[in-house]
Amino acid sequence: MWSIALPGFAQLLTGNLVKGILFVLLEFLVNVNSNFNKGIMYSFLGETEKAMHVMDYQWLMFYPCLYMFAMWDAYRSVMSEEEKITFLPFVFSAYFVTVGLMISPKVKLFGLFPGPVFLPMLFVIPGVLTGFLVRKLLLKFYYH
Repeated sequence: MWSIALPGFAQLLTGNLVKGILFVLLEFLVNVNSNFNKGIMYSFLGETEKAMHVMDYQWLMFYPCLYMFAMWDAYRSVMSEEEKITFLPFVFSAYFVTVGLMISPKVKLFGLFPGPVFLPMLFVIPGVLTGFLVRKLLLKFYYH
């Protein structure tokens, strides 16, 4: 759960200091250079157009992969040895969120502009579901 708050926290708590510090530093690097916190603030204030204009998409595109990889790594460090291909829901989420981020300037849902924060967040849902479905199919047919 700490990885949801900030990538790297779970690694720090489990004693993986080098990895944890690296994830935290990368998160701050991407966050600051993309103006992500300012975009989050504007989005939660209902000013999603303003959020779109303050964010640097070139930097922000790194965030989904960093975030999901740090969460998967934290999960992997505590999962049982028998679990297979657990990375798939995280990978598909990173992919879907990145696509959601890329198309966010052009998408309106029910006449509302969700913007570069809320639309990618919504794309986590199909990403996780697709990842679990692909994982289930692979486990059924290839990992008896």
